[in-house]
Amino acid sequence: MAGPLHGVRVIEIASIGPGPLAAMLLADMGAEVIRVDRPGPAAGGMVPPHQDISRRGRRSIALDVKQDAAREVLLRLIEGADVLVEGFRPGVMERLGLGPDACLARNPRLVYGRMTGWGQEGPLATAAGHDINYIALAGALGMIGTPEAPVTPLNLVGDYGGGTMLLAFGIACALFEARGSGKGQVVDAAMVDGVSLLMTLFHSVQAAGRTRPRGTGVLDGGSHYYGSYRCADGGWISLGSIEPQFYALLLDKLGIEDPAAWPQHDASRWPALKAELAHRFAQKTRDEWCALLEGTDVCFAPVLALDEVPGHPHQKARDAFYTQDGLTQPAPAPRFSRSAPERPRAPVAAGTDTEAILRELGYGDADIAALRGAGVG
Repeated sequence: MAGPLHGVRVIEIASIGPGPLAAMLLADMGAEVIRVDRPGPAAGGMVPPHQDISRRGRRSIALDVKQDAAREVLLRLIEGADVLVEGFRPGVMERLGLGPDACLARNPRLVYGRMTGWGQEGPLATAAGHDINYIALAGALGMIGTPEAPVTPLNLVGDYGGGTMLLAFGIACALFEARGSGKGQVVDAAMVDGVSLLMTLFHSVQAAGRTRPRGTGVLDGGSHYYGSYRCADGGWISLGSIEPQFYALLLDKLGIEDPAAWPQHDASRWPALKAELAHRFAQKTRDEWCALLEGTDVCFAPVLALDEVPGHPHQKARDAFYTQDGLTQPAPAPRFSRSAPERPRAPVAAGTDTEAILRELGYGDADIAALRGAGVG
């Protein structure tokens, strides 16, 4: 099998952040994804195209969609597609003549996936923003960090957790519905909405009156049994000994002879107990702690540097990473017992497949030369 989404065709309008990762996930699962890039040299990004893992698994056509001829090419692509993914601010695609009404008129079964930070409407809809702003407005940033200040958790929570995953889930749901109704629809995926959903547990905790100030709770670094500790060699380890039986095992493994002196849920003792654990973990190297605690029900893992991750025995046993053209990358996930996807195509530069895709759409030599001459692609 070629993956559970084999037979699904996706048109991705090139963007940044969550849109490309969502398109990658769809491609990983076997969808045919055609990325529509801008002509010319790529704008300055963090990595060159051939090393941009989020571009893997699809072909690329270069089109200047501000030109009528290029828009017609794109609309022809859309006629044969199941999904379109775009990540512009609200109104941009409409001004280009490529909004939902225009695209659904050409293909009524199209799932039109829209990825924005603030959503398609609301007082902030057209404002610029980034991950940190979306997680701030959704209440996540205010709960992450120390009592002194919030700490930015990379751009994982808003861009990818709240954005990519919400968009991919929404597209999958709309595709399922379209199989029965024969009709497409718009999927309005907003990062701020996705982060709010990720915060569901903490809204429940608040409703129960059990919230604590930032940096003083169980999960945010306040407790001594859920956090990270520095080792003798400068490495770090992580603990998550929340359940009482796991906490009891931690104390036993550390050779603590008087567990009563280590009350797990007495928050007034957490700072002192955390300091004591920091002292104890500083006496051995990370590898020594791994030998004692890894694989036990203490809920333990070493804190790995990114280049260490693929080589960890657990990651290797699950074939969680692979190397292609010298680029080590995460393997497609989740895993499927029957319709396992194939290894994705390596990332390609913008416009690599322009001519091949144009020919598939019925454009001949003269048409392609005219489009090239007009700077369409």
